[in-house]
Amino acid sequence: MSDVPDLRVLIVEDQALLAMELELVLSESGCDVVGCAMDTTGALAIAERDRPDLALVDINLLDGMTGPDIARRLVKEHGSAVVFLTANPEQIPDGFVGALGAVSKPFDEATIRGVVAFARQFIRHGAMGEPPRRFSPAPWLAAQPAGIAPR
Repeated sequence: MSDVPDLRVLIVEDQALLAMELELVLSESGCDVVGCAMDTTGALAIAERDRPDLALVDINLLDGMTGPDIARRLVKEHGSAVVFLTANPEQIPDGFVGALGAVSKPFDEATIRGVVAFARQFIRHGAMGEPPRRFSPAPWLAAQPAGIAPR
């Protein structure tokens, strides 16, 4: 792993301990965690300032079920890739282009490391690797032409 972080990552999670754990694992995985947010306002302010490559976004936050709305704006306005974090995968909107997929809670460090590797390969090379366990890739990825990332 390079000493220089190659992915700017935003964490949008309202459980402070989980956000701190994610920040540690992401940092150890060679990512630059640009910030942690617990709601829409915080997430969008960090995104505007730091333009994350990847965002890990919980579906249900302090301000309600706003994760999909935040994700839409991150994809559209900042070109970020999104991975949803959720205990309720049925709440993820169908056909959400830009979301690489979802990780089911609870998850472990190995799963997050695998998700980072999967996202890094897709963001940097437009290629899909083997999805990590407990990660459900978005259906639109299967239809994505090889070598073309959604930027």
